[in-house]
This record gives sequence, C-alpha cells and structure tokens, in this order.
Amino acid sequence: MSSDIESTFITAAAASAAAISIAAGVGNNAALTLTASPYVTDAARKITITSAGDDDAISFTIVGLDHLGNAATESLVGANAAVATSVKYWTSITSITAVGDPASNVSAGTSNSVAAPIFGGRLRLKGLYAVNTGTAGTITFRETSPTGTIRMQFATLGSANSSEYPDVPDDGIVFKEGGYVDYSPVNMSSITVFYA
Repeated sequence: MSSDIESTFITAAAASAAAISIAAGVGNNAALTLTASPYVTDAARKITITSAGDDDAISFTIVGLDHLGNAATESLVGANAAVATSVKYWTSITSITAVGDPASNVSAGTSNSVAAPIFGGRLRLKGLYAVNTGTAGTITFRETSPTGTIRMQFATLGSANSSEYPDVPDDGIVFKEGGYVDYSPVNMSSITVFYA
C-alpha cells in the first residue's frame, strides 16, 4: 500500500539584532548599509530596526520580498532608544532607508517571529515531530498566510533537545488554502510536519 504523506522540515536560527545592518550612524533620508545585498533570511520572519536614539518621529522604508517571494514595501516607525518590529514577514531585504534624520546609531536584524510555509495549496495536517529548546512556548498553525486563521496550536516543553510527537486526529486538520507554522526559535529547535 502506498502513502500520499509528504513532509516539510522547518528550522530557523535565533534572532540577531544586527544581522541585516550593523549599528552605525545613518544620514538624513539615507539608506542603511546592508551586510549582504540583498540580505536573504533563513526563513520568512519579521525584521527589527534598533535605534540607539529617539527615532519615534521618523520612519524607515523597508524594500524586499515578502513571505511569498513577492516584491513588498513597508514603512516602519522608528523607536525611542528601543526596537521597532516589522508587521510583514520577509524572505529578502533589498534596502532599508531612513525617512528623516536618525538621532544616533541604527541597526537592522532578524526577529524571533518566524512564519514557515508547510505547503502552498490545500493540505491535511496528519502529524508533527518537534524538537524542543530549553524554553516552553506555543507553536501556531495558520491557514492561508502567516497572519491567517489559527487552525491549531501546540505547546512545546521547556526541555532542551527533548522531542514530541503529538497525536493529531485520524482525519487530520484541513488547511484549505495553504498552511504556515508561526513560531519562535526560542521555543522550538525544529519541527517536521507531515501532511497529505
């Protein structure tokens, strides 16, 4: 008897506040210097812009590719000696440009908010195998997009390198228009998702 079960392996690196652009002064309406051009993320993830000064009166224009690989732009309001996090999930960054004059050094990096695709079309989640980190958390399975309807959530254990293979109902869980795993590498080292 043959099986129509497929699998997707998902893992991502921890966040890095300066992975995309190291902390440096940025001129009025000038672009940040990227560490690679374009900077390609290891998974679709939100990015961060860290301001050493008060940048909450200016914004930064992010240009690149979104979670689907489509051209995208986002205007992100700066922070006051803190971190601003994008709304969109990015797979590639082409440029980040200040709209205004940053008060001090600025860096750009990757956040711990990751949205990994399971499959782009209709699927039926049949099972998963997760490897935990030392910090417990929640893994969210969403339909259609990284911000779509929640179809299932799964709590990880705070036990480094332990693994879990939780039960999924026999018929599985249907995702009519594709599925994403929304998670943080702080709470999960890797996951293998089984679907049909």
